[in-house]
Formats: sequence, C-alpha cells, structure tokens
Amino acid sequence: MVRLFLIRHGVTEWNRDRRYCGSRDIGLSREGRSQAKLLSDSFSAGRFDKIYCSDRKRATQTARILFKKAKIIPKRGLREIGFGVLEGLRHEEIIVKYSSAYEKWLNDPFVNNISRAEPMHGFKKRVESVLSKIIRLNSGKTVAVVCHGGVIGIFLNGILKNRGFWRCVPSPASITVVEHENGNLRLKKFNDTIHLKVNDE
Repeated sequence: MVRLFLIRHGVTEWNRDRRYCGSRDIGLSREGRSQAKLLSDSFSAGRFDKIYCSDRKRATQTARILFKKAKIIPKRGLREIGFGVLEGLRHEEIIVKYSSAYEKWLNDPFVNNISRAEPMHGFKKRVESVLSKIIRLNSGKTVAVVCHGGVIGIFLNGILKNRGFWRCVPSPASITVVEHENGNLRLKKFNDTIHLKVNDE
C-alpha cells in the first residue's frame, strides 16, 4: 500500500486578494508561512519515505518549512493549472472583462474553456500521470506531496467520479490523505486543517 499525504501550500497575498494565481510563481505571504509552521508542528518529516513538491515558490517554500533539511524532489507536473487570461485578476475584474465565459467555466470547467488557459482534461491527465508515477515508484511507502488546490482537486475528482471539481479543492495548508492498494485509490481524509485552529483558540 502507498499512503499519499497531499498538502496544499499556505496562502499567498494573491489568495487573500482573490486573484487567480495558477502558473504564476508567487511566494507565500507572512500568513502562509505561519500556516506552514503550524502544520510542521503537527507531524515529523521522519514519518515520510519520500517528499515531492511542485516547483512553484509557494509550494517549495511550504515544503521547506515543513521538512527542513530533508530531501525534497521538485516536480514540474505538480504545478497548478494555468488560468490563461484570468491570471492575476480578481473575481470582480473578471466579471467585468470576461463575464459570460467566466460564468460558463465556473459552471462546468470540463466543457467550457478560458482563453489561453490549460484545458481541464489536459490538466487532469498531467496530474494523474505524475501522481501515478509517484505511486509506482513508492510501493509500500508513505509519501508527502506538497502542491496546489487545483492539483489535489482534479486528482480527487478522478477518484470520486461523482463529485464536482470545485468541491474537491481543499483549503490552504490542509492535509488530504489518499491510499493506493491493489490498484485502487481510496480517499481516507480530506481537507484536514485542525492544526490551524491553534490561532482561533
């Protein structure tokens, strides 16, 4: 059996501004670094046999806070989906510039495309390819994968089949656990953020 701990990076300033980040290489905000530190306090790097991450700054910075000097393997295939003309824009700006296309895309991103954006089917194929390879290379191991909300969401969409994509996207600095055994993938934990509640007490 392979246990995958899918960890979404901490928040960025763009996340808080509700800007579409996608393939843009944006680093963590101060809040995001704090979230990663709280997450690091909740588990030890020693429990993982391998650690992978997206090569975008917000993921690599999160991974380094979590795993300190442990070996971290960057994977370009774990990048967030490219949002095309939406990159860098806030929701309010998009409504003004691309209202019709945006609403159709939000309703069903698998059918409706955004100009210059990575198609959802291609994104799904890319993510499933890299995660399937990670699973094949790590039989019997526990693996951490630090990546993006959309990456985790599209992977879970393929596992659950009957769930909408947007409902499968977890919160920043969350943990989602998937197990692979006998050729089957099972979702064991989704969007665990209990480690972040310390600030709320």
